[in-house]
Amino acid sequence: MTVPGAQASMPGMKLYQDSETRQYSIRAYTDTSVTVNEDIYTRPLVVTPDKLLSDWSAPCFAELDSSHLRELKDLDMEILLLGTGNRQRFPDPRLLLTLQDRGVGIEVMTTPAACRTYNILTAEGRAVAAALFIEP
Repeated sequence: MTVPGAQASMPGMKLYQDSETRQYSIRAYTDTSVTVNEDIYTRPLVVTPDKLLSDWSAPCFAELDSSHLRELKDLDMEILLLGTGNRQRFPDPRLLLTLQDRGVGIEVMTTPAACRTYNILTAEGRAVAAALFIEP
């Protein structure tokens, strides 16, 4: 039966994501891992809406130095969320100067808070990066 005014058929719907417009989102986090899209990571990583640096050289928060943050200077970001593990810890302020001098705002928080904030800012279309330490 055809309902008056209804279209006989619906156009096809795309059910896959274009690889050229891939968006990274944080799906889950635990004390020992962060899930980005469908992949689980257990070591420090950096994620932006369009880039994933799963090979970030920072081994742990205690060993964070300016060279690790310099690796991030060319990312398209206005805000860096620095997730410091399950405890909020603050790096030496001198370490942050490389990014601050480029106009990047830096927010230091726990990794769970950084994951939640990243998803909110990404949904708002903000240029955000999350540098996440996975440390129980």
